Amino acid sequence: MEAFIEGVCSSDPFKVEEDLGHGYVKLRSTEAEKRQAAQDIRCIEDVVIELLRNSRDAHAKNIFIATSKDDGMRTLAVIDDGCGVPQQMWNAIFEPRVTSKLETAHMDKWGMHGRGMALYSTKLNTEDARVVASGADKGTALLIQSGSMLPEKADQSTFPRFEESEGTMVMRGPKNIVRTACEFALESRHDVKVYLGSPAQIARTLYDFGLATLPAYSRAFSSGDDIPLVKSLGLAHSPEDLLQRAQDLGLGLSLRTARRILDGQAEGCDDLATLMARRSFSSGKSSAHKRVAQRFPGAPSARKVHITDEDKDRLIGSVKETWASMAGDYYLAADVEPAMRTIEGKLMIEIPLADQDESDI
Repeated sequence: MEAFIEGVCSSDPFKVEEDLGHGYVKLRSTEAEKRQAAQDIRCIEDVVIELLRNSRDAHAKNIFIATSKDDGMRTLAVIDDGCGVPQQMWNAIFEPRVTSKLETAHMDKWGMHGRGMALYSTKLNTEDARVVASGADKGTALLIQSGSMLPEKADQSTFPRFEESEGTMVMRGPKNIVRTACEFALESRHDVKVYLGSPAQIARTLYDFGLATLPAYSRAFSSGDDIPLVKSLGLAHSPEDLLQRAQDLGLGLSLRTARRILDGQAEGCDDLATLMARRSFSSGKSSAHKRVAQRFPGAPSARKVHITDEDKDRLIGSVKETWASMAGDYYLAADVEPAMRTIEGKLMIEIPLADQDESDI
């Protein structure tokens, strides 16, 4: 009888309490209990891993996490390029036992995934949890804000490191947000890239991602309605436009930061697998370090370019001479002292514009 009913029904009536459409169902309590997770949401790090798992199972290839804390309020903005959530389901996915994984629930190192309780528990234990943007094949942007209701590790600044212990590489460091994200990035490195940083760093990374992946005609003529969320910042044509697009994804920026991003002054971030390879293995001497480093394809070289003081002075002198010959045409000070620095693999020379505001030249 069960086989007959399953054969004629679109969903298993012994598992499903309600078919919500759009590929989502509400599980029966007995079915949800069978899918008990290894743990409930007990800290902000648990929220991070659940959101990462959701993005991965939505077939995301890139996940961007912006995290910040202000006056005791932790804010997480998670943006991915997965299959997206239909707008009709934006509120429903935070209800208990609602899932899109009726037949695809599975176990991973963090326990059972697909019982429809992670987002419900997240909303229950935080001040705010909501979808801020999503659409079919456009990805999803989620915003989570948590205060004293949900604890977190006191040390959120330490990046994890790898150490060799009895011939095995082990990850060390506090179980904070960055280590949680790194563990996931390592486990899922063949399927997805994970980026973690401040809202400004993630906005810069998304801006660069959009510029690198959008064709010129899209950047010139698209309104953004048909563009994946992770590429949308690449359409920005002014600081004000970039600011609005970032806010639409849950990224809190100032107009000054948006202007610095467009000017190429704000720093972005590499994916976590690349960062782990660079920080932990690039200078390692043992064969074990070298073997593990090979597991991270695409990691940048640790080699640095060292410019002699003589060549620095020669380069800066040439810049000063060229600037002095043209500064007067723009009513700018000719006697300035350029600064030289490296950012993201680029040699940058900055020339102060005396008595100028922040408007475009």
